[in-house]
Amino acid sequence: MAAAAHNHTLMHKIRNKFAGLVLAWLWTVPAHPQTLDLSDTGVLLDGIAAIVNDGVVLLSELQEQSTLIIQRLRQENTELPPQDVLTAQILERLVINELQVQRAAMAGITAPDSMLNRALADVARRNGTTLSQLPQLLAADGIDYNAYRREMRQQLIVEQLRQREVISRINVTPRELEEYLEREEGAAYRYMRYKISHILVSISAASTPEEINQAETEARELYERILDGEDFAQLAVAYSDAQNALEGGSMGWRDGDSLPTLFAGVVPDLQAGETSPPVRSASGFHLIRVEDVQGNERIMENQVRARHILLKPNEIMDDAVIEQRLQEIRTDIIDGDDFGAIAKAVSEDPGSAVEGGDLGWSGPGSFVPEFEQVLNQLDVDEISAPFRSPFGWHIVQLLERRVHDTTDDVRQERAIMAIRESKLAEETELWIRQMRDEAFVEYRL
Repeated sequence: MAAAAHNHTLMHKIRNKFAGLVLAWLWTVPAHPQTLDLSDTGVLLDGIAAIVNDGVVLLSELQEQSTLIIQRLRQENTELPPQDVLTAQILERLVINELQVQRAAMAGITAPDSMLNRALADVARRNGTTLSQLPQLLAADGIDYNAYRREMRQQLIVEQLRQREVISRINVTPRELEEYLEREEGAAYRYMRYKISHILVSISAASTPEEINQAETEARELYERILDGEDFAQLAVAYSDAQNALEGGSMGWRDGDSLPTLFAGVVPDLQAGETSPPVRSASGFHLIRVEDVQGNERIMENQVRARHILLKPNEIMDDAVIEQRLQEIRTDIIDGDDFGAIAKAVSEDPGSAVEGGDLGWSGPGSFVPEFEQVLNQLDVDEISAPFRSPFGWHIVQLLERRVHDTTDDVRQERAIMAIRESKLAEETELWIRQMRDEAFVEYRL
């Protein structure tokens, strides 16, 4: 039986409240028109902050984002940089976002209502409510539901663009996987979690040696200022070229075994509160700071081993007939017939029938909710009454329960994902820099 249950924001409080859905690499902004509106008298109602290829960033967008970001920085007690510096950072972020939206449109990438509704339903579920109640929940925080839908749709579109143009191009070779596992073997930091921030002084592929030296000098000056006691987050807001600059450079919590490649050689040697000297990469010079460290515990999972028989309704046997048939099979098994033999003979689950219906050891979320709910209510050796799932009708017998240490299994499964993740931040920065370098941008401020 197939398993199917694995199921910035408009303002700072939504980013916190709905953190499970935020795409950390992207600062989203509300969708906007590409032309300016006129009043009935012909008076221009908006202005242009920047021309971006064939599109624009409007002054109203810049003002809206500035208001929200200043509000958030003040709530976080981050000292604001000079207004012109902050405005330049915000405008550049809006330019990058506009470039991504344009690129997605050229690629024909869309987010249909079905995709959008699934994402919004997930937001609602994570916050203990339903999709139909989400507008009311958002309204309580002063957020317009239609505007939130527009922003979410844009997130989904740009995430698809990133999947197509960045993630899909990240190749993991067998040798890389082997080297990863060898390198990580016995490394204590794999079992730790790190809260990380960073500042990037960027360079492009076309940078001259003089520009590279200038960037390195700027990074070293920032490092000295941090050592002298200046606030890292404030410096990140004012000077970092990374996509998380306006978040004070915060990258959040990262598992040790999922650290970006560049960071993996630096972070484990830093104590909480320490910042690294400038580290060179293809995208520029990085200052990496460890805000906090936590030790990861072993991963213990409640698992069950069960076996089942699946029958599917068809033109001859409807639901009532199938249910009655399974009830008779259940009675025969309780009276002494062999469950495994019957499963091999009649079960319509090809994956488990050859094993006598045995599903092996499984953890939470391995089965669809209807199946898992019944299984969780059984005692060992008990056979359920017939019940319906999206796959058909079942009877299931619980064979064993155990608490299993899945630490090594999980880490092995995460190896390829970790390698891809380690490349993602750097590849995304390079992708964005290339897109920015190739664009026509004219500032109008």
